[in-house]
Amino acid sequence: MNHTAPHTLPASSPSTGRGKLSAALAALAVAGIALAGCAALTPTADGDSMAAAQELLASHDLAGLDVEEVIERLDAMPVTDRPDDLLASVQPDALVLRDENGRESRLPMPEDSVYVSIAPFREQTHECHFHSLTTCLGELSDTEVRVIVTADDGTGLVDEKRRTQDNGFIGIWVPRDVDATLTIESEGLTGTVPLSTTSPDDRTCITDLQLL
Repeated sequence: MNHTAPHTLPASSPSTGRGKLSAALAALAVAGIALAGCAALTPTADGDSMAAAQELLASHDLAGLDVEEVIERLDAMPVTDRPDDLLASVQPDALVLRDENGRESRLPMPEDSVYVSIAPFREQTHECHFHSLTTCLGELSDTEVRVIVTADDGTGLVDEKRRTQDNGFIGIWVPRDVDATLTIESEGLTGTVPLSTTSPDDRTCITDLQLL
C-alpha cells in the first residue's frame, strides 16, 4: 500500500508554530512511549474495557464522546491546543489511545466506515500509515481543496469542497470494504492515489498525495 508520489522531497515536517509538538514528543519519550513518523500505536492483545476508555477520555476533557466525536474533535483542534500527553492512533478497526502514564484504551470504529486523514502537499511531506490525531502535521494548513473518492466500480463516494485543518489534514469517512481512487484538487493542481478500506492493515493516513 505504499505508493510514493513522483518528485517527493525527503520526508520532513513544517516547523512554523510547532513548538508545542516538540515539547509533546519530548514528554512522551520520557514517559517511555516510542514515537516514529506519525506515532502509530500497537494495541494491547486484550484491549481495555469501555469504563477504562471513558476514564482516559475524561482525563483529557473528552468525556461522553463516542469514537467519531473524539476523532473529529481532536483532528479539528488547533495545533497549539492539542494535548501534549496523549497519543491517538486512528486504525481501521479502532481508535487507540495512550497517555504519558502508560494507560491505553481502544474505542471500536463504526462497522460500516473508516476514518481516513489526508495531507495533500506540494513540497514537504512525511511517511505515515496510521494517522495520529495529536502529532501528525501536513504542509498545507487552511487551504481550500476539492476531495473526490471514486470506487473502482465507478461509484462516487465523496465529492466535496473542504478546507484543510490547522494540522494540514482533511478527514473523511469512507465506506468499508472498498477499493477506490482518491483525488485532491487545489488552485489548479491535482494529485491522485489509490485508497483501500478492505483490511485492518490499510492505512488511515495519506501523506503521499502530491499536488502537481
